[in-house]
Amino acid sequence: EFDWCCVNTVRTLRELGYATLMLNCNPETVSTDYDECDRLYFDEITYETVREITEREMAHGVIVSVGGQTPNNLAARLDGAGLRILGTAAANIDRAEDRHKFSALCDRLGIDQPAWTEVTSIEAAEAFADRVGYPVLVRPSYVLSGAAMAVAENAQSLHRVLRRAAGVSPEHPTVLTKFITGAKEIEVDAVADDGELVVYAIAEHVENAGVHSGDATLVLPPQRTYLETTRRARRIAVKLARELHINGPFNIQFMARDNHVMVIELNLRASRSFPFASKVFKVNFIDLATRVIMNRPIHKVDHSVFELDYVGVKAPQFSFTRLEGADPILGVEMSSTGEVGCLGEDFDDAFLKALLSVGFRLPIRRVLLSTGPLEYKAAFLESTRQLGRAGVEFFGTRGTAAFMAEAGVSVTPVYWPLEGQSPNAVELLRERAVDLVVNIPKDASEEELQNDYMIRRAAVDHGIPLITNLQLAQRLARALAHKTLESLEVRSWRDY
Repeated sequence: EFDWCCVNTVRTLRELGYATLMLNCNPETVSTDYDECDRLYFDEITYETVREITEREMAHGVIVSVGGQTPNNLAARLDGAGLRILGTAAANIDRAEDRHKFSALCDRLGIDQPAWTEVTSIEAAEAFADRVGYPVLVRPSYVLSGAAMAVAENAQSLHRVLRRAAGVSPEHPTVLTKFITGAKEIEVDAVADDGELVVYAIAEHVENAGVHSGDATLVLPPQRTYLETTRRARRIAVKLARELHINGPFNIQFMARDNHVMVIELNLRASRSFPFASKVFKVNFIDLATRVIMNRPIHKVDHSVFELDYVGVKAPQFSFTRLEGADPILGVEMSSTGEVGCLGEDFDDAFLKALLSVGFRLPIRRVLLSTGPLEYKAAFLESTRQLGRAGVEFFGTRGTAAFMAEAGVSVTPVYWPLEGQSPNAVELLRERAVDLVVNIPKDASEEELQNDYMIRRAAVDHGIPLITNLQLAQRLARALAHKTLESLEVRSWRDY
């Protein structure tokens, strides 16, 4: 995704008459499109390397906002050394990246955010968690992909994640925030010109807040978000763009519940969903951002381009099969290694095509269920009925099977892996007797956690699609109840 952003930046700069040079740390990942650069350097992206190259090439300035987290982390030092940072000022990048400064800024502007504090000791962290109640989210500053970010459910896990946070970002403060359960996550990708919004896209996540945005299933335009919620998110984006004098691309993540919108974080750079938004709306966000950064005129974006008669869905791609023993579960730290964007006539159409593109197979005739705590079992009951009416056969671990049977849904019970009896959940997976596993994690005894892990790992090891998120499982059930493989429309991107 960042390659796409960089390539499009280079192309626009060439159109504007600039010579371009690029620093990349990995020659194996570079597209042939980079041939358009006048100079292409391969080296570790460090302060020393960037400074040496810019001095040797007598560069007009440095663009840091389209290449991920590392360039942003260097902005303050490069600015201090006298290099021209093109786009948003380095001081304002710091105000967004530093969790404490950004949270204080939101408080001053009257922008809602979860209760937060900056901590320098475990005792202070425990006192905050006791005051606001667990769970709490631990967030280091200046990190990519949620590195060392984690949700702490109790004091023991809080100690563990604080040690990781201190190790990954020792020079910057760690902030604790109250984690809001059951909240929807939405995000804004936008470009601003001297603090004024030029273009923006608001997308919703299928999964509730708590899954990293890089691992979440993204929907554009939103299908299940209140209009008032999107309006409030846009107003916050306008306010922050003006306060930080944003000149170029940025991304804001929000959580929303009952139209109450709270800011999670702001990234003063292009995000991994910029290509997705550009493709869905057919508006090149990076081209606009580059022209803004170089102080060139831009065309006004007609807001009618956002009135679409199709839906885009972006699904994550994982490589857990290559990570022996890793638990294939989603959280606030990113795990995905790629993603696929698909368009469809409605959400169900685009959603199923996106899942097919990342390895799911249709039709789904047999499903293994292990649906977690009682409230999750109840929440998934109607989805189970929908799948049953579509002809799906169910197997379930004993608790799930008993709950569904009591509700009138036929589920064949199977034993837990550690029980060592047949029919056993892992045996089903080893024999590929099911087409899908729905395993919702639970916070329970060590034995139950081990059983759940063994089911998830066996699904990955035997190439069986796995869902560990309740909202994703619910949306899949609904889609399968309304669509078949044959009913999915096949059209090229240009046809939409």
